[in-house]
Amino acid sequence: MAGPVNAGGPQAQGKPRRSALGRLFYWSAVLAVWGLIFLVVFFAVFARGLPDTSSLYQVDRQPSITYLDRNGALIATRGTQMAPPADLDALPDYVPAAFIAIEDRRFYHHPGFDPIGMMRAMATNVRAGRVVQGGSTLTQQLAKNLFLTPDQNMRRKVQELMLAVWLEMKFSKKEILALYLNRVYFGAGAYGIEAASQRYFDKSAKDLTVGEAALLAGLLKAPSRYSPVSESERAAARATVVLNEMEEAGVITAAQREQAVTQPVIVSRTLATQHAQYFIDWLDKSIRGLVGEPSEDMVVETTLDLTLQTAAERSVRRILDRDGGRGVQQAALVALDGDGRVRAMIGGSSYADSQFNRAVDARRQAGSAWKPFVYLAAMEAGYTPQTPVIDQPITIGAWSPKNYSGTFSGPMTIAQAVAQSTNTVAAQVADQVGRDSVARAARRLGIESRIGLEPAMALGAVEVSPLEMATAYDAFANGGRRVEAYGISRIRTPQGRVIYQRESGQSGQAINNPPLYYMNQMLRGVVTGGSGRSAAIPGRDLAGKTGTTSDYKDAWFVGYTGGFVAAVWVGKDDNTAMRGVTGGSSPAAIWKGFMEAALPRLDAPAIPNGPPMPEGWVAPDPVGDLMSGLDQGGALVEPVDPDQGEPYVEQPGVAVQPMQPKQTAPQQPPRPAGAPPGYRDPPNQQPEGRPAPERKPDALFF
Repeated sequence: MAGPVNAGGPQAQGKPRRSALGRLFYWSAVLAVWGLIFLVVFFAVFARGLPDTSSLYQVDRQPSITYLDRNGALIATRGTQMAPPADLDALPDYVPAAFIAIEDRRFYHHPGFDPIGMMRAMATNVRAGRVVQGGSTLTQQLAKNLFLTPDQNMRRKVQELMLAVWLEMKFSKKEILALYLNRVYFGAGAYGIEAASQRYFDKSAKDLTVGEAALLAGLLKAPSRYSPVSESERAAARATVVLNEMEEAGVITAAQREQAVTQPVIVSRTLATQHAQYFIDWLDKSIRGLVGEPSEDMVVETTLDLTLQTAAERSVRRILDRDGGRGVQQAALVALDGDGRVRAMIGGSSYADSQFNRAVDARRQAGSAWKPFVYLAAMEAGYTPQTPVIDQPITIGAWSPKNYSGTFSGPMTIAQAVAQSTNTVAAQVADQVGRDSVARAARRLGIESRIGLEPAMALGAVEVSPLEMATAYDAFANGGRRVEAYGISRIRTPQGRVIYQRESGQSGQAINNPPLYYMNQMLRGVVTGGSGRSAAIPGRDLAGKTGTTSDYKDAWFVGYTGGFVAAVWVGKDDNTAMRGVTGGSSPAAIWKGFMEAALPRLDAPAIPNGPPMPEGWVAPDPVGDLMSGLDQGGALVEPVDPDQGEPYVEQPGVAVQPMQPKQTAPQQPPRPAGAPPGYRDPPNQQPEGRPAPERKPDALFF
């Protein structure tokens, strides 16, 4: 019987074996299927939460506020600044090429992401031990800017890559580059190359030079770190790196690079005027109080004069550089016209280093710059510049003021005491007319800070801001009118619709005559032959007062001419002493430098006389009044009611006697138990607002 027949032979016992090539195709197909499954699942997971790409052409931004000076020149723009999109074809070839050279050299050769660049960046970061280089393409950066948050995590990075591929599929390279240049942030509130070119260089992007294009391209890495305004050296170094990359990529020639390096890039004057940012910060605080929360772009027409602002900056910088070795570290300056309009404001030595506005927010002791309020109260009480006084040692309570010279000059007039800034006389005058009267006079002129009534108040132991001092002195400069300092004239939309208009109301009379006449007469003497003579400018009618506080911690000069006043302070933020800096040195030098530049532009008149004199008033005869006062023991005077503007007589025949040293026994509270030897009871005072700062009982003010 025949056995079973094996039809297939030995090979029929199992499946035929694949060749090596067949196995390769098989496993490649398997891996492809599983890879596809993985990618589908992966992208499905990470695609959840992707933003709506229909918002591609929508710009969500905060309203911008544009600030103009009194002549319409641009000072600053706060908030988001947008400009019409730049036409890529209208730009010089080297402008977009600069961004490609430094941000994405392989831009035209990848599908939205660059594996080679990513691996190169990864290797560089591993060698450095930290992240020093990124692998994002220009398209990925655009995707992040358009759709994503700046969060650094794996989910956002994958979404960025997905969106980059989508952008590459939807748009051409040219369209992607145009979107990028028109939407990227360049710092200083500027979005897009056109806005950045106008903000930094005051020109259209189509007019950018090679160096300017390199500087803008270098900004993108870190707009604040490489700002050409606050970090000019760092910005220049970064721009040089961009120029090197442009030359290496063949975008520019070696000759073009050399020309760009040697040709300085001039940043917009409005941005370079960084100290004007102190003024803008001051206005920012009040805008919402005037118009509410901005819901549309606004244009704020201010009172600032950029020409005067520049003059102030130069004068401050020159003296800070000159006197830095004497410890002059900070300075503040406020200039007002006769109606209270702020024409210039310097809030510190460097806005980039510190945005604290010392012109507005700092409170420093006024020193002898406070004395005009003392003497104004005296003039209103019936004193005259020729009233005889005596400079000699005095004690008021437990306090014995001293003069800067350390000596005493004996008999003199009040006018001489003002010019020489004699401390003992100012203390006597304030004690006799009443320190409460001095406080009321200062309040009436515009001092809003706390005014304590301790005896040292007469010599400037009061903390005030430069803005307050300029406001108060403005009454001496404008004919006696009280002003309120302000910086906004009008707020409107870019289309011209007025949102806010400051009313031009008349300010009230704060100083009447003859006290105003007397004060201007005496404060002129400070400049012509007194402690402020270093501020004198030939041919100009000037007046003012110096001020220096104990241990040279603060120095002031507040001076004025007809309808224009400027207050200057110098010192240190930590309130430590400078080296022998008085009000007649650094502050007066800053004031003089500023006024020498400002006066020709202002064409300021002489200091006005103010309201009419009382009927029958006769200008004093300095020699005759002095002799009469010495013979009679004083001159008959009529006190002036500061609120009514008319002279009045309280009692016929009342005379102001020459002042003698006044020994006043202090009203002492019970001595605290366990008080140490040498304990001094605090002076009687009426606190206002907050407790008085701790002071030395024998502090020297001059």
